[in-house]
Amino acid sequence: MQIEIDENAGFCFGVTNAINKAEAEISNGKQLYCLGEMVHNQEETSRLNNLGMKTLTYSDYNNLHNAVVLLRAHGEPPLTYKIAQKNNIKIIDATCPIVLRLHKIIRENAAAYPDAKTVIFGKKDHAEVVGLVGQVNGDAVVISSPNDTDKIDYSHGILLYSQTTMNSADYDNIAKKIEQTIKQKNVDVMFKKFNTVCRSVAGREKKLEQFATRFDAILFVAGGNSSNGKYLYTSCKNVNKNTYYISSERDFLPEMFKNVEKLGITGATSTPKWLLQRVAEAANQLTVDN
Repeated sequence: MQIEIDENAGFCFGVTNAINKAEAEISNGKQLYCLGEMVHNQEETSRLNNLGMKTLTYSDYNNLHNAVVLLRAHGEPPLTYKIAQKNNIKIIDATCPIVLRLHKIIRENAAAYPDAKTVIFGKKDHAEVVGLVGQVNGDAVVISSPNDTDKIDYSHGILLYSQTTMNSADYDNIAKKIEQTIKQKNVDVMFKKFNTVCRSVAGREKKLEQFATRFDAILFVAGGNSSNGKYLYTSCKNVNKNTYYISSERDFLPEMFKNVEKLGITGATSTPKWLLQRVAEAANQLTVDN
């Protein structure tokens, strides 16, 4: 069986940067805490925990004092920084630069258009969205599909953004739905849209689909709680029906390899390269053993 790892798979810049900062701090022999799960991949989280990093819940963080805490790539609301100052917590800020820029845009627009409503396309409880909503003190509407646009108050101006890891085409459909609703209601309101989907994420889907068509079967490796993983897996499955979602080689099933001569291995932006390599080696060993 021929096995190939997708060269475009693996951590995005923001996640890589956060992990590098974590490893550097741990190597100094200091106790490091991470607020929330570093990345939505249990294998990588376990690796970092084994190195000495401890993952905090928000409740833990609120009661922590005199410690060093890393803020992951997703970004945090202003309250997180206020607590750090109050509790003498040293912050290692690994927020993705793209997310930081989005925070700034949301705050500046909210100040420039105080009568407009901030609307965010994203997953309501996702860590990044919590940080985005926090930039306007919680005064935002979060929508996850065009069907949610009825939650918007069309008597005010609308400022539309997107969580950076969402699908750009879905964002465009939501923007069109809002424009159509404004026209149908015949209301004279301002509508400004900001497609803040990360370009590297937006381009990932097309490259993934091109990769998936070249193989008899695809092993898609991602954490069970990765929204990016579930989305990209669906894109992959749409072009190659023999696509299987796994978290590690422990999820192998015989049917994944039946009549497969060319096997592709890929994953989400939250999947480490070392895990893809380990899955490939395990698949290759299966071939040898059989």
